[in-house]
Formats: sequence, structure tokens, C-alpha cells
Amino acid sequence: MTDALIVIDVQNDFCPGGALAVAGGDEVVPRINAMMDAYPIRVLTQDWHPAGHSSFASEHPAKAPMETVEMPYGPQVLWPDHCVQGSDGAAFHVDLRTDPADLIVRKGFRKAVDSYSAFFENDHVTPTGLEGYLRSRGAERLVVVGLATDFCVNYSALDAARLGFDVTVELSACRGIDLGGSLDAALEGLRAAGVRLEGG
Repeated sequence: MTDALIVIDVQNDFCPGGALAVAGGDEVVPRINAMMDAYPIRVLTQDWHPAGHSSFASEHPAKAPMETVEMPYGPQVLWPDHCVQGSDGAAFHVDLRTDPADLIVRKGFRKAVDSYSAFFENDHVTPTGLEGYLRSRGAERLVVVGLATDFCVNYSALDAARLGFDVTVELSACRGIDLGGSLDAALEGLRAAGVRLEGG
């Protein structure tokens, strides 16, 4: 079986000092860099929001970051403005090895819908194209790493499992936000979906 490494959103805004910093987010970089050469397929994802994205709390009067609103596609956590297209915050962490990447998938660029998963927008219908790429390369086993464990890594791994891939999340190369118990809930959900959790 062909293995692929899926590196989720290791961007400045999710690292210490960023607009939506994940505690210890930069700690995943050396581990991910060391993993790159072991995989024949390497994919990086990049949150890539237009200014004024609907998931930004700044677009919802009287709402604060981390509150939840109902969108046409379901509940949506409101975030600080982050990973705005072309900004330094949207750039990959300077120490992340990006040259080995076979593909960079940009997600969240549709203004009206957020995108946690590397495979689908948050409407769970609109595809990013990643599945087709992986199928065309013969990938069957995926190892998912990056930021954040309980959001974009979680949604990506769940979708990959639902699509029939053999999925592992390497927790030593992930860090979580843990919003109101979201980390434990995500890990429980991943296990229930048949995703292997390693390195935790």
C-alpha cells in the first residue's frame, strides 16, 4: 500500500504569536520535517481565507471569538481574523520544509463557508479535490499531522476514514486548541471512527 503524509495548517497564525495561536504549535515543525522523507506522497494544507470571511467573529456584531453561531451548513465556531490570503499569518512556519510537498491544498477560500477538513468544506459536500489526487497517486494509507488536533486535523482524519482510507493520526506531531473539552471529544471520535492514534 502507498503511504501519504498529510500536513495540516502549520502556518504562522496557528503558532505562538499568531492570531489564533495553538499552544506549542511550533513544536510540531521539527517532528514533521523529520517525517517528510519517509513518505512517497507529501501534501500540505493551508488555511486561506479572504478578508471578511464569514467564520471571523469580526463579521458578526455583538459576537466574540470562540462563540458559536448557526450557519446554513450547521454550527460554526467564530474565530479571530486569521490566515488571511497573502498575509504573513497565512504563510507556512518559516522552519517547515515545504519543498518536499507534492501538493499544497488551500482551503477556506470560499467566503460563505469555513473549511476545517483537507477533503471537504464545512458543508461536508463541497470537495477540495484532495481525495481525487490521492486516488490518482495510489495512496491508501494516510498519516495526518499538524494543527490543530481537535479541529482541522480531526475533521481531515474523520473524512479520510469515511472515504475509505486507512488513517493514522501521529499525535507527537500535532497540537490542539482544546476549546471546552474539544480535544478529548475529538480523540474519542477518532477512535470510534477507526482512526489509529499513535505517539500520544
